[in-house]
Amino acid sequence: MTAQSLIAYDIPALGTEQTGKDAFHALNDHHVRHLPVVEESRLVGILSEEDIFNHKLYEPIGAYDFSMMRRFAVRNSDHVFEVMRLMGEYRLTIIPVVDDQGNYQGLITLSDLLRFFANSASFTEPGGVLVLEMSRRDYSLSTISRIVEDENAKILSTFVTSSPNAEVVELTIKVNRPDLSRIVSALQRYEYDVKETFAEGDYADSLQERYDSLMSYLSV
Repeated sequence: MTAQSLIAYDIPALGTEQTGKDAFHALNDHHVRHLPVVEESRLVGILSEEDIFNHKLYEPIGAYDFSMMRRFAVRNSDHVFEVMRLMGEYRLTIIPVVDDQGNYQGLITLSDLLRFFANSASFTEPGGVLVLEMSRRDYSLSTISRIVEDENAKILSTFVTSSPNAEVVELTIKVNRPDLSRIVSALQRYEYDVKETFAEGDYADSLQERYDSLMSYLSV
């Protein structure tokens, strides 16, 4: 999955001839806090609400100090993980997409990115979720996969959480079986610390509730 497939073509970029007032209305209309500024198909920067408030509302965007604007972008061939990394690291509600020559192609919104992950196979497939905690030196996905598969189950997705210098990692696993009791027992026999388990219904409801709350917040 590449950035190209997530472009929201219904949200136009801002032009340098538009005013701060135009930009402010565009941000409100599309429920975002950032929008790209484009001049002759080239990305100038990412305009934020703060940029607008630092200028007069009727001042053209072209008069802004573009050197102060953020210029993050992804290429249309970049993987969706790179999109997620940049948007998360720089707290963006949109990210521009450019081609290999730097020409503006469109933008990806945070809500569309979240919707992609919410609708991915690992979330929609039936199953259950386990959360394991272990030391970094004991982390071996191949070993954990073998234990799970020995119980006639398959891992659908994994997610590792840890700080850069932390000695402990937390591994979230989704498997294709809602009954986790045998898998938990097997992991514990190998001295893995199973912190939490979620049955399919409980976990799906929790994810849906959090997703709906976030979508509601982004639409404010």
